[in-house]
Amino acid sequence: MEDRFVGIREFVLTVEKGSLTGAAAQLGITGSAVGKSISKLEARLGVQLLHRTTRRMDLTSEGEAYLLSCRRIFEELDQTEAFLATGHQHPIGRVRVDLPTTFGRRHIVPTLLDLAERYEQLDLDVSLRDQPVDMVAQGIDLAVRIGVLGDYPDLIARRLGDQHLMTCASPGYLARKGVPLSYADLFQHDCLTGWRRGAKPAWLLKDEQGKFERYEVSARHELTDGDALLEACIRGAGLAQLPVWLAGDAIQSGTLVPVLPEISGASMPIHVVWQKTWHMQPKVKVIVDALTQLAASRSDIFNAKCKEL
Repeated sequence: MEDRFVGIREFVLTVEKGSLTGAAAQLGITGSAVGKSISKLEARLGVQLLHRTTRRMDLTSEGEAYLLSCRRIFEELDQTEAFLATGHQHPIGRVRVDLPTTFGRRHIVPTLLDLAERYEQLDLDVSLRDQPVDMVAQGIDLAVRIGVLGDYPDLIARRLGDQHLMTCASPGYLARKGVPLSYADLFQHDCLTGWRRGAKPAWLLKDEQGKFERYEVSARHELTDGDALLEACIRGAGLAQLPVWLAGDAIQSGTLVPVLPEISGASMPIHVVWQKTWHMQPKVKVIVDALTQLAASRSDIFNAKCKEL
């Protein structure tokens, strides 16, 4: 068991300090000793972790993956030791959070910043994107996901609410192009959609049995950002299928008008997801609890429906 840990500390410090010499100074040993420890680690793993030359040192792809795992282990050890030493769970350290772009920017980031102000030792590393990533491989502690989740045994999820969709357009656009009355009418209209790699533009609409399915639409403009999609719809660029939390204010003011209510209204679950560990780290727990409270108090965000506007 002891042999499994030989070289790990030297490897991580070498990367952080940028050289064997820097790691050696931190550890109080020679650079040669650091290099030998890393070589033993590479031999045990059967892979090369570092490309080393006389002038520079770079991580291999295997080294990048291994470094990420090592750092996570050290962080969890720090959290556990702090908990055992104090008997209290304080949110300490850097938490990596992955969020949907527009929903995260509008509704989750403000809560995260409030927490960071309240807990001075809580540091944030936030990414905003609409394509899900492998949380374990990317070292992400916590994520908010909109849509049906897959079966991931290494993750735990808590449902926060639902995102309800609506199809809408500006009054000016409808005056020019007419009001669509069926799915077939959409092919005579300019449709605005998000962009997904390798997927054809599609909306969620009811079929004849009342079940929501993906239907291809003729997309004139594809925009990856929800706020940009909303702005294009308000400016009369076309029809758009938007979440109620995004388009609700524009609907209430009359800036946008709902269309196709009989076949629109699909919903998607909203979850907060985190990695499964033997105990829930305080830095993760405080965010999960805050988002749970936010969802319970803001149904206009986490469960808003068009018919309620």
